Amino acid sequence: MPTDDLISVTIPAYNHEKYVEECIRSIMAQTYQNIELLIIDDGSKDGTFVKMRELKPECEKRFVRVVMETQENHGVYYTGNKLFAMANGKYIYAIASDDVAKPDAIEKLHAFLAENPDYVLAVGDDEIINGNSERVYWGKDRKIVPESEALYRTFGEDMHLNEPDNKHPDFGSYADLLKGNYIPNGYLYSRRAMAESEPPVEGILLEDWFMHIRLCKKGKYKYIPEILFSYRWHETNTVSNPAFKAKSLEIFRQIYEHEKEYCFTHGYKKQWKRQWCKHFGWRAKWKKLRDFIRGKK
Repeated sequence: MPTDDLISVTIPAYNHEKYVEECIRSIMAQTYQNIELLIIDDGSKDGTFVKMRELKPECEKRFVRVVMETQENHGVYYTGNKLFAMANGKYIYAIASDDVAKPDAIEKLHAFLAENPDYVLAVGDDEIINGNSERVYWGKDRKIVPESEALYRTFGEDMHLNEPDNKHPDFGSYADLLKGNYIPNGYLYSRRAMAESEPPVEGILLEDWFMHIRLCKKGKYKYIPEILFSYRWHETNTVSNPAFKAKSLEIFRQIYEHEKEYCFTHGYKKQWKRQWCKHFGWRAKWKKLRDFIRGKK
């Protein structure tokens, strides 16, 4: 098994002065050694870039290559593409600037991909942490609750990825991802496979989901049911927010409209129609009317 493949760690950073150091140090602490660190501050209004620069001398001693830049705010789409273009690694490890990787995350994910060339992405489970880096647990609608009241103790449990509640036995397949994004954070993927996939389309809002829709056409996905990542959950992040729901519906529309031709020509016509009807057809209209009658917003 190759142990010297270069891994590119890409970090788009924005207004995470409080968290970016913890994120970077989690990459410095990786047991896998051959890493280049690429991080772009996307026009933060706080001291994110200052924190980055303070860590640069340490990073240059740890990593084979370090790129730290700042720019005017362009958003995740632009910044993610720019980071991808910078990367030289055989694999890319993507992490947000407020999240934290477990020390052996890259080593374990790389070990699987290196031995299984038909796979293009590997990812582990995520524990959930709060703004103080304390582990927390989710109840209904991802509300933070005591562990004794938790419905979901990890992201994988919330997405029904773990046994015996596994609802995604064909993890990362195109047909399954067409229903929505359930891939945990902290994934390692093949740079070559991504480069050979369909180019990104500007304007599609949810970059992660659309990236997976494109990448899964190039190879298989692997889920490792072990906590390899800490996903930061802020109190202001709530799926019950009306603005979030409206944005999610628009994301679904964009992706389904974009994928319609592929689905109709590659054997996914029934799946496409089923999902379109669920979100925009008579089933969606009936649900909206039902919720209105029941007094739901």
